Amino acid sequence: MTASENAAHGPAAAPFTPASTTPHYWGDACKHLMRKDRVMKRLIPQFGDARLASRGDAFCTLARSIVGQQISVKAAQSVWERFAALPERMVPAQVLRLKVDDMRAAGLSARKVDYLVDLALHFEQGQLHVKDWSAMEDEAIVAELVAIRGIGRWTAEMFLIFHLMRPNVLPLDDVGLLKGISRNYFSGEPVSRSDAREVAEAWKPWCSVATWYIWRSLDPLPVVY
Repeated sequence: MTASENAAHGPAAAPFTPASTTPHYWGDACKHLMRKDRVMKRLIPQFGDARLASRGDAFCTLARSIVGQQISVKAAQSVWERFAALPERMVPAQVLRLKVDDMRAAGLSARKVDYLVDLALHFEQGQLHVKDWSAMEDEAIVAELVAIRGIGRWTAEMFLIFHLMRPNVLPLDDVGLLKGISRNYFSGEPVSRSDAREVAEAWKPWCSVATWYIWRSLDPLPVVY
């Protein structure tokens, strides 16, 4: 996690939209988790058909993560809407043609402008193996993403979960996950990363799904990163 990332309460994300896609494995994962973990057996039925969802656009997902750093969800959505209105289409080539002054006027800090330009350059110059991601290991994708300015491990893991919908990601840098594990498994006592790993042993190979339900135990609103 970088200092600029906002990992206080799980992903800072926009509400679920009908255009989202959801993972095919969700039902099997829930059955496994309810069988293996007493907390999951209690939590999962509380949220009905709600589940992880993805917008399906890699560049926009990462750009949103940069725009939303260190500000509230509401503020991030406002800035994003102003920024997204600048190019005809939210694609790397058109972002690279934007004027810095216009981006700043949309509410972006100078640092975030730099981050967004670097992100667009990585996509436009082919520095990311986007077409190969489906066949790549999680850690190989994380290594590619953290080479982009403004993206640390936490954002990369959110991308694995919410965009690529990888089933077994355990984001130990996420404060919301640790808070949720504390509340649900340790009666509110502080927990370490080691404690979280021990709890998550029962979640494998569906740590992403369990993490999603832990987040929902803190904030019932389903989100799309």
